[in-house]
Amino acid sequence: MLMLLPGATPVADLHVDVAKLRSGKGMLRLCLTADPKNFPACVDDARAITRSVSATHPEMVFAGLPTGDYALAVIHDENGNNKLDTMLGIPREGFGFSRNPTITFGPPRFAAARFQLNNDANRQQVRMKYMF
Repeated sequence: MLMLLPGATPVADLHVDVAKLRSGKGMLRLCLTADPKNFPACVDDARAITRSVSATHPEMVFAGLPTGDYALAVIHDENGNNKLDTMLGIPREGFGFSRNPTITFGPPRFAAARFQLNNDANRQQVRMKYMF
C-alpha cells in the first residue's frame, strides 16, 4: 500500500547466508553499504548497516532496506576482539564479500561485490575464505 503513495521509497529485505565457516567460534561481523568510498570497512559511512551475530547462526535478514545497489563485507572474528586479525597484512581470520569475487591482493572494489537490491526475493550467499 505504501508503494502507491507519492514519494514513498520502495523497500526490500535482504537474506544473507554465510557459508564455509571453519568453526562456530566467535562472531560474524557484517558491513552493508551503498557507498563505494566506504567499502569494505564502512568506517565513515553513517548510513552503513553493521551487525555482529554469533558464528553459530550464519543466516540473517536485513529488513526494510531502500532498494538500490549495495555491497556486503563479512569477517569471521573467531577470537571476539572486534577486528580482522592480520599477519604482515594477510588476514588470519575468515573474510567474504557479496557476489563472492575473486580475491587477489587486498579486498575487492565495490563494483566487484555490488549487487542490486530490488522488490523481488533478495538473497546473498557469502562464502568465507581463510588464508591460514
